Amino acid sequence: MNANFNAQQILDALNSVLPEHHEFLPLHEPSFRGNEWHYVKECLDTGWVSSVGKFVDRFEEELAAYTGVKRAIAVVNGTAALHICLMLAGVKGGDEVLIPALTFVATANAVSYCGAIAHFVDSEESTLGVDPGKLLTYLEDIAEIRNAECYNRHTGRRIKAIVPMHTFGHPVDLDPLMETCQRFHITLIEDAAESLGSFYKGCHTGQRGLLSAFSFNGNKTITTGGGGAILTNNEELGKLAKHITTTAKLPHRWEFNHDMVGYNYRMPNINAAIGCAQLEQLPHFLVAKRNLAERYSRAFAHIPGIHFFSEPANSRSNYWLNTLLLDEETAGQRDAVLAVTNDAGIMTRPAWTLMNKLSMFASCPSMDLAVAESLERRLINIPSSAIL
Repeated sequence: MNANFNAQQILDALNSVLPEHHEFLPLHEPSFRGNEWHYVKECLDTGWVSSVGKFVDRFEEELAAYTGVKRAIAVVNGTAALHICLMLAGVKGGDEVLIPALTFVATANAVSYCGAIAHFVDSEESTLGVDPGKLLTYLEDIAEIRNAECYNRHTGRRIKAIVPMHTFGHPVDLDPLMETCQRFHITLIEDAAESLGSFYKGCHTGQRGLLSAFSFNGNKTITTGGGGAILTNNEELGKLAKHITTTAKLPHRWEFNHDMVGYNYRMPNINAAIGCAQLEQLPHFLVAKRNLAERYSRAFAHIPGIHFFSEPANSRSNYWLNTLLLDEETAGQRDAVLAVTNDAGIMTRPAWTLMNKLSMFASCPSMDLAVAESLERRLINIPSSAIL
């Protein structure tokens, strides 16, 4: 069989799965077919539209119950959630934090908010996330333990935490990663922004880390418009996360007393109302998205030089963004595929620019990033909305 393809074959395969469209098909759009209008109207009718209200409490309780963690704290967006996760994990100015080079910029930005330095690590093709085996070999070479803390022997800086990101909703191989973290005294924080509804070995993402961050941006599996959440099984950290994200204000009938530097990261009640309605529909969204992924898998099965990315072993993915991977030999055709599909009104996009290539992070330390660099050249996201 010819090991190559042409861009028209990719467009034809997409059209065999996608519905007829007369307008541009976005990569991922929200669906509001449940109680969103009813719950938002209740906020408007009662005046509870800002940072206090019953829907915030309800959203936090239902999110914790669904994911199986003890505490969920709703915040204004996923980046704010990551920022607080890092702070509560003890990341300080001058520390290094291990993050994948293949990630959305929010992961690296949150590290910078703490005055810390991103340290970029490679990914593995089977999960698109951090490669635990390669990381272990790397740390054995560059890390040393002093007083039960990990230090980079080349820079002298403390390596405090690692933030694996569940890329496009596909879980990282967490168990070996946790073993490495325990051996090197590194705190695990999960960037689960894209993975609501994804499970690793039967447990929802976000349970393995000391803390985890989720996003409910308009393009996520469920949305609150703008929003995020901090999840943890540590009750004390959960309590502190709630306090610090609500300006660290001490309860009082009228006085404004604050006992530490806090952040106004609260999720408004009106956004949480949308989130409650979206959570009610989450099981339906996940079924619809898996069905779409299965149709894509069949449509691309016989096209040489490209394959549809399926969930990793030991995982059940939410398929937030469906992904095509070109072979190394056909990677040069990526831009032709992007051009043909977008010209036809079907949004496709490449992976993010690797973090180490962005000017503000170019001087940060990194390991060999051969796989991440390969994935960056070869990856294409295709339309993934549940309504498709």
